[in-house]
Amino acid sequence: QVQLVESGGGLVQAGDSLRLSCAASGRFISSYAGGWFRQAPGKEREFVASISSTGDTTYCAESLKGRFTISRNNAKNTLYLQMNNLRPEDTAVYYCTVKTDGRVTTTSSFTSTWSYWGQGTQVTVSS
Repeated sequence: QVQLVESGGGLVQAGDSLRLSCAASGRFISSYAGGWFRQAPGKEREFVASISSTGDTTYCAESLKGRFTISRNNAKNTLYLQMNNLRPEDTAVYYCTVKTDGRVTTTSSFTSTWSYWGQGTQVTVSS
């Protein structure tokens, strides 16, 4: 089993930046693909970004490109999500996830393709 714990969320103002972290325990995730999703109140969970096990392939939701960047440090067993120029519409609970298949493709945007999930961290952006 893999346990994932997100951190780094909080209340910020529009235009600010945040870096979310996702620490994994229980297993080394260096061979696992990683991803971030978010869920706003009353909305479905939506894809944010994904990264292959080696970090050489990444995908980002089209609407977030240029502001959000996913990365990982396999030596620290940790995933990251750098979020810049935050907007009120980015307000949501952000979840990290991993899957044992180390590859990511366009189908990685579906929640059903992922195996393990964290509990989420709240990000609130005020205008």
